[in-house]
Amino acid sequence: MTGPEYAIVIPTVGRPGLDEVLRALVTVPRAVAPSEVVVVDDRPGADDAQPVLGVNWPGVRVLRTGGRGPATARQAGWHSCSAPWIVFLDDDVRPPPNWSERLSADLEDLPQHVAGSQGRIVVPRPAGRRPTDNERNTIALEQARWITADLALRRGALERVGGFDTRFPRAYREDTDLALRMEEAGLCLVLGERVCVHPASKGRRGASLTAQRGNADNALMRRLHGSRWRERVDEAPGSLRSHTVTTTLLVASAAAALAGRPRTAGGLGALWAARTARFAAARIMSGPADAGEWADMALTSALVPPLAVWHRAAGELRHARSRRRPSLRAILFDRDGTLVEDVPYNGDPALVAPRDGAARAIELARSHGLAVAVVTNQSGVGRRLITEDDVSAVHRRIDDLVGPVDVWEVCAHREDEGCACRKPRPGMVLSAARKLGVSPAECAVVGDIGADVEAAAAAGARGVLVPTPRTREAELRAVPEVEDGPLEAVVRLLGGGRP
Repeated sequence: MTGPEYAIVIPTVGRPGLDEVLRALVTVPRAVAPSEVVVVDDRPGADDAQPVLGVNWPGVRVLRTGGRGPATARQAGWHSCSAPWIVFLDDDVRPPPNWSERLSADLEDLPQHVAGSQGRIVVPRPAGRRPTDNERNTIALEQARWITADLALRRGALERVGGFDTRFPRAYREDTDLALRMEEAGLCLVLGERVCVHPASKGRRGASLTAQRGNADNALMRRLHGSRWRERVDEAPGSLRSHTVTTTLLVASAAAALAGRPRTAGGLGALWAARTARFAAARIMSGPADAGEWADMALTSALVPPLAVWHRAAGELRHARSRRRPSLRAILFDRDGTLVEDVPYNGDPALVAPRDGAARAIELARSHGLAVAVVTNQSGVGRRLITEDDVSAVHRRIDDLVGPVDVWEVCAHREDEGCACRKPRPGMVLSAARKLGVSPAECAVVGDIGADVEAAAAAGARGVLVPTPRTREAELRAVPEVEDGPLEAVVRLLGGGRP
C-alpha cells in the first residue's frame, strides 16, 4: 500500500551529519519513500561550484539561499516542491530506520482541518554525567511544540498562511510564529507517533552568549502576536524580567560609583553579585563536574543578563513598526499569455492586447506593497525575427496598458544556446529578485506554461500557473497551484482577499 505523497526539505549550513540523514530518507521502501528531497544550502556565499557535504544520493536536489537564515531556506524549499505534504527536517537529526513508515502512518487519513503533524524528538542523555548547558538546551527540544526539527505540513496550509516569515533570521521562533498563524487561520497541528533522534552536542564555550540574540526575535514575536504569545504555545515565561533586574543593579552600581557615592555603589554591587552568583550556581549545579564547564558558567552568568537586555532593547527598536505582512514581497509575471495575449515573436506595440485582469492584478499587487517584475523568453531576438528595440517598444506599450513594471528581465537566447536565463532555468528569476532587493524565496512567479513554474521552483520562488489553450494537460497535472488568470493568481498569493 502506498502512503501519502510527501517531499522533504532540509536546510543546512554544512553540518557533517547530513549524509547520515539523507541515507535514512532515501534507502526506504518505495511505498513510503519521499517524492523528492530538497537540501537548501544556506551557507553565505555558496554557489553551484561548491558541493554540499553529504549530498551524494540520487534524487536529492540542492537549492541555494545565500545565508539568509533557516526561515528563508525553508520558504524556498517548500516553494520548490509540488507534493501535498512538506516535511521539514533539520540536518542534525537522526531519523531511525522505521521513520518513513511511521510518518506515513501519522499522515494517513488526517482530517482536512489538521494542517500538520509534529514528530516526537528524543535527545539521548550523556552517559555517566549530567548534561552541559548546551546539551540541556538541546534536551529542551523534547518539550517544545511545533518545531521544524521534524514537522510535516500540508502544502495547502502553507499557501493559506503564506509560509514562514523571513524576518526571523535565526533558527529561533520562525516555527512558533508559523504555528500561531495557522492556529489563527482555524487550522490545527497534532502530535504524531513517529520518533526522531536529536543528538545533544556539547557545543562551544560561550555559546549561551550568542544565544541571547534570540531576545530580538522575541521582540518581533511580541509585536506580531501580543505579549501573551508564550501561553498560546504552552511555553514557560522567559528570564528577561530577572535579567532586567540584575542588569539594572549593575548599571545603577556603576552610576553611583561615578557619582561619588561609594556606599550606595557597594550595596547595589553586592545585590548584583548575589543575583549573579545564584544564577551561576543554578547553572553549575545542573551540569557536569567539569572545571571548564564551571568556568564557562561563571563567566557567562555575569554576561548573559546585560546581553539579553541589550538584544531585547535592540529588537524592540528594530521592530517598533513591525506588523503582520505577507511573506511575499514581489510578483514576477510572465509576459506572453499571462499579462498580454500571446502573439508569437511580437515586435509591434499595436498588437499588444492585455489579458483579462492583468491591469487589476498589477494594481492589486502594488496596493499591497509588492514589487512587480516581468520575466520573459524572447528567442525571436536570437532568431533575428525581431530586435531588442522592438522588444523595448512592446514593453513600453505594456507599461502604458497595464501599469508600470519595476524590472523587465528578458532572455533573448535561442533554445539551443544553453543559457542560464531562459525559462525553465532560474536565471531571470534570480536576477529580478536581486534587482528588486529581495530573496527569491520572497517572490512568486505567475505564468501560463510549465516552464514558468519550473523556473520558480528552481529559484526557490512560489509558482502559480494561469493556463491558456496552449497550456498542456501534463503541465496542469504537474503544478500544485493553478488559477484562472493573473488577477485570480494575485488574489491567491495575497491570501485570498477580495480583488
